[in-house]
Order: sequence, then structure tokens, then C-alpha cells
Amino acid sequence: MPVRIITTHLEFEGRVSEQRVVMEGDEPPVWGEDAELRIVGKPTPRVDGRERVTGGATYTYDIQLPGQLTAAALRSPHAHARVTRVDASRAEAMPGVRAVLHRFNAGDLIDPNRDRSVFAEELPYAGAIVALVLADTREQAADACAAVMVEYETLPFVVDPEAALQPEAPRVLSDRPHNKLNDEYPQTYQRGDVDAGIREAEVTVEARFETPAAMHNSMETHGATAQWDGRTLTIYSSTQDIFGVRRAVAKALGLHQNQVRAIKQYMGGGFGSKFGPHESGLLAAYAAHRLGRPVQYMLSREDENVAAGHRSATIQHFRLGAQRDGTLTAIEQRTVGNLGALAGWFPATAMATKELYQCANVRTIDEGARTNLGPFAAFRAPGVVEGIAAMETAVDQLAAALGMDPLELRLKNYAERHQDMQRPYARKLLREAYEIGAERIGWATRDAEARRYPKGRDGTLRRGVGMASQLWGGDGGPPAQAQAKLLPDGTAVIITGTQDIGTGTRTVLAQIAAEELGLPLEAVRVELGDTEFGLYSPPSGGSMTLASMGPAVRMAAAEARKDALEIVGHLVEAPADALDIRDGGIVNRETGREMGTLGSYLEQLDGHEVTAKGMRGPNAENVTVRTFGAQFAEVEVDLGTGQVRVRRIVAVHDCGRIVNPLTFSSQIEGGIIQGLGFALMEQRVVDQRFGTVMNANLEQFHIPTIRDVPEIDIVLLDRPNTYANTLGALGAGEPPIIPTPGAIANAVAHAIGRPVSGLPLTPDRILDLLK
Repeated sequence: MPVRIITTHLEFEGRVSEQRVVMEGDEPPVWGEDAELRIVGKPTPRVDGRERVTGGATYTYDIQLPGQLTAAALRSPHAHARVTRVDASRAEAMPGVRAVLHRFNAGDLIDPNRDRSVFAEELPYAGAIVALVLADTREQAADACAAVMVEYETLPFVVDPEAALQPEAPRVLSDRPHNKLNDEYPQTYQRGDVDAGIREAEVTVEARFETPAAMHNSMETHGATAQWDGRTLTIYSSTQDIFGVRRAVAKALGLHQNQVRAIKQYMGGGFGSKFGPHESGLLAAYAAHRLGRPVQYMLSREDENVAAGHRSATIQHFRLGAQRDGTLTAIEQRTVGNLGALAGWFPATAMATKELYQCANVRTIDEGARTNLGPFAAFRAPGVVEGIAAMETAVDQLAAALGMDPLELRLKNYAERHQDMQRPYARKLLREAYEIGAERIGWATRDAEARRYPKGRDGTLRRGVGMASQLWGGDGGPPAQAQAKLLPDGTAVIITGTQDIGTGTRTVLAQIAAEELGLPLEAVRVELGDTEFGLYSPPSGGSMTLASMGPAVRMAAAEARKDALEIVGHLVEAPADALDIRDGGIVNRETGREMGTLGSYLEQLDGHEVTAKGMRGPNAENVTVRTFGAQFAEVEVDLGTGQVRVRRIVAVHDCGRIVNPLTFSSQIEGGIIQGLGFALMEQRVVDQRFGTVMNANLEQFHIPTIRDVPEIDIVLLDRPNTYANTLGALGAGEPPIIPTPGAIANAVAHAIGRPVSGLPLTPDRILDLLK
């Protein structure tokens, strides 16, 4: 089969890169709106549901190997310090302790993603690792941590991002000349003349909006179990990127990639924080390789909340200008992001600012500040959730200043094309999402007295309705590979290296394969999550998995089906194109006559397995593929207590073809609930005097429970986007969380009659706004 190399462009987490794609063969034609599909598009329970609910699913925590040691970490209590001495002698003499690793005996372990020692001399935040104890039990390891004696030289620190950017601020890392992310910051984007647009405006609004640092708090913390047998380092990792784990571990330990095997079968959440092996995975691998015994290192909940990453806090300033009729004349956004000490990139908040509304004059300025806090990590639509919340509240403030309906203002400035790239969108159903959402929430009656004042004007309850828009990528891209195997009994195995991070990947890939092969769903098994046997797959994040892996699986299944029909054609002495596979049986296309099962023919070949490979082709050029949507929120605010209760969310999203409405709805619900938490309760609390996190646990870091969940009305705009890929499907991981905080914030502002200036909308913040 001829090999071609094609250049394409890939968008991941809002960043665009150029990719060189190796293609073998051709992808099948896209499933259009007229495609007659039997399995794809049907609500389908998870194929691994039984394992998940009975405890049969094996998570990283569940791995128990003979002779396995458990690790626990000693972490710095100081916001900024230098380790001058470590005395581990008492700890090493304690029962069950097998080793204590620290900078004086393991300083050679380099984190390849940060290019610095894991056991560094300079510790730039409270919670940075000082030592790792390996013991027979977790309790022994934890007790021994308390016996390790450490001498520190404390150093000046800074935790406020705006203060960190001042010339006189203490250096977050002593060897760096400033606290900016790097010399490329601040980064400025501009089109047109913003200052002229402000002068031209008849109405202007200036707004400051703050968003908090939010912790991922995945139910399964970061970590890994590793084993070295003298030939292969096997690492069971709680990760969204097994091939990234293999690559990083091999580099850190000086091994070849064929000496490292990464496995991830089930994972208890990641939300963007688990790309690569994390420090915990590197340490488990290093310790296993060094000691020759299996090692499990899973972070405690407190360690998870200080050292595993978070959504970065932002301070955003907006200036908007418009004519009296609502036509936007200028948009300016300045963002300072608190990235912690060791971030490698900045989650830009300006995606919506640049392209959501039609405006000739736009300027965005992004500044990433390093501070003496734990590292930032990607978190479900990083930057875009924060940016949309701030942008959409500023748009509502402009609507109020104009005396204009907020939805009418958005429609007035509806952008039909991608303004930066000067090209069309492959499809944009945002106007339809506005119309459907407005009707279902009852937008036309949102100002009715009976609705606004449920207990009368003298009561303390106020209700409000607000909305926010959503845009994201989600079209996936290469490289992504899969293999389809038809076994002698007519069943199939699909082999990929992708990860199911809890979203139902096994199920949707099985549906796609069964559809293309012509087999019943129960005849298809999907194997994934193992670099040893799986073909290369990209990281699972950025709403990429389905749109990247699904087309590869479909192509592999199509090739296997084609080969199987060729074989059957030879056996029955008929042209392959006169035959078809339907529900596992061979059928004459012309007459519809059933000719036996596929397995009855393959069994005649003495064990032969039909094997075919598929891959994801290049992305569409000259158009921009986006997911668009809108959410509408109705809230109730108690003016006496400041308590906010979300009563209802209407979510309308265009994510192309819906492969499985059941798992899709789960994604939408999960995103909304997570967005609700960000809007109302989730925030890291830092003691400014000492630079330490005060609520690094699930008792004091509040996340939504079932009591907080409102009625959620999901509208599926289930139509294939034929530009996206051969499925016509787009990812749905990020879209549902993006507009939720902004919609809730605008609903609260509507309820209390004054704008909000930040999140979360806790009772104390509401009461301050009401003063």
C-alpha cells in the first residue's frame, strides 16, 4: 500500500500546530446526513459498565504486585526555600523502610517536561517534594516521612500575580531574571485600531473580572505503579497519555522506548491534569528501576491539591465600545494569569475575544506570571472557561449600558466568518442555539414581576435568567492509528493505544467498528490503554479522542470488511461487491438472500485472521471547524444570606454527529456540574502571609454534590459536520463547561440588579455586591 506524507494543522487546547501525517490507503467517505446507520447514533449503555459498577475494573490504585513497595513524600512547608541538608538516618532505620530518596542521593532524576531535577535544591512553592520514602506499607512510609530531618534556607516569596510582575518583586526562581512566564510575554494580539474604536463609540464599558484557582480533585489522584524486571519497565499509570508516559519515562531513566511499557485501563478522572507521567509516575518508575522491586506511588488528597496542578487564577480587564444601536466598535482584554512556579505555557483566555463577536478593532494582552505556588495544569478548556465568563459578563454590562436586551446585542454582532483567518466556519449553528435556548428557558418573560420576585418585592428571594455563548475546537486530528481483526468465528477485536478516561471511549469505538463491519455490537471488543500492543494514539484531552480515534477505527474496520468480503467472494465464487455483511451475516446485495454467517466462512480458512490498519487523515483546510453552543441559566438568590441556588440550566450544543446520545448527555451533565462548582463555590484559599494553601482537602475545598445539581435540559443538535472527519463528529468534553460559569454569573447579576466582578459567587461575595 503506497505511503503518503501530508501536512495538516491541528488545534489542541486552543493552540494550533502543524502536523506531518503519514497516510497508508484512503479513508472511507464521510457519513453524511443521509447515512443509514444501525448502531451509531443510538443510546447505548457502556460496554464496560458492569466492570465499573461491580468493582471489576482495575484502576492504578488496584495494582498489587508481589513484593510491592509503597511510597510517600515529604514536602516543603515553605513557599520558597533552599534545601541545605537532609538527614534520613532515623527514617531509614524504621521498620519496613527500604529507601529514602532525596536530592543528595537521587539528584540525577530529571523531569524531562520541566528540564529540572525532581529533587531540586531550590523549592519554589509549599508542597514541593523534598524526599520520597519507600516502605512495605503506606503507614510505614508516612511515619518515616516525619522522621526525615531537613534544614532549609528560607527565601523571599510572592504569591500575588500582579505583585509578581513588578520589577522589585522577589524572584520565584533565583536563576531567572524576572517572574514572567518567559521572554515572549506579554503577548499582544491586535487587529484594527482599538483606541480609535473606543473614541468612535457612543457607549463604553470597563470591567474587571477575577476567576479563582480551581483544583481538579479527580476521584483517583495522580500516581503510578511501576515494575522493572531487568529488561522492561512496566508502568501502570493514571494518565491521559500513555505514549507520553512511555516517552518521558524512557528519557528520564535513560532507556529505549521499547524498554518501557505504559498501561492505563481505567482512570478515575483527569480533566486535563494527567498528561504524561507527572512527577509521581517518574518517581515510581525511578524507584522501581533503582531498587529492583515494584513501587506504587499515589498522591494523597492533600498532595494532589498542592502539587498536581490547578486551573490558573486570572485577573481580566475589559474595555468595550459600541454605537447606540449596539454595533461593537472596540474590544480590549488584558489578562494576568497566576501560573504558579513551574508552568511551561499560558492558557490564553482570549479565544472568544478574538472571534466570538463581529468587531473590526480588537486587542488582547496576555501576561503569565510565575508565583511561589503549585504549578498550573490544563483543566477542561483551560483559559477559555475563564475568558468566556469574563467576556460574557462584560457583554451583559454593555447591554445594560445600552438599554438593550443581552441576547439581542449578541445577535447584532454575530460573526459569520473567522475574522482572524478571514475564512468561513465549516458550520455555525450558534444562532439556532440562541433561539432554542431562549425559548426553552423562557427568555421573553425573564423580567416578569411574578418570575423575578417569587415571594413578592418585600421578600428576600430574587430570581434571574442569564446566558453565555460557547466556542471550541473539537475536530481532532492525526496521528491516530487503529487495527481491526476479524477472528475465525466472525467476531472482531479493535486494537488502539488510546485511553478511556471515563468518557465512554470503549463504547463509542465499539459502536463505530460494529457499524462499519456490519456486526452486532456484542461481537466487537475494543482493546486499548497499552503501549505494548496498541497502535499510536494521541493524548485524551481537548475534546480530541472521538474525533481523532473514531475515524481511524472506522477506516480499519472498513478495510477489514472489504478484505473479508473478498475472501467470502472467492469461497462462494461471487464478486465481492455483490455481497454485504449485515448483523454478522453474509447477504446478497441484489436479492437480499441470507447466505450464512461471516464466521461460517472464516472458519474454513484454518485459523486465518483478517487484519487491517486504519489511521486518521488530515484536517480540512481553508475552513475553521468549531463546536458552538449556548447555555441559559435560571438562578435564585437570597438577598438576606447571599446564597445562590441554580434552578435550571438549558444547554444547546452543536458537536456534529452524536455517536452515542447516552454518553454524550453524560458529558454535558458532567461539564455543567463542574462549571457550576467553578461559578459558585470552588476556590483555592492561600494564606498570603506564608504562601501556603489552606484548603487542600475535600472538606474545605467545596465541590458540588447532588444537592447542588439543578434541572438540566439538554438539546442535541445531532447533525454531522462533514468537514470535520469521516464520522462528522466533534468532541464534547470541553464544550459543556465553557459557558456555564458565565451564564450563572449573568443570571445572578440579573437577579440582584448589579454586575458581578468575579467568581466564585459565594454568599460573602454576593453580600459584598449588595452593600
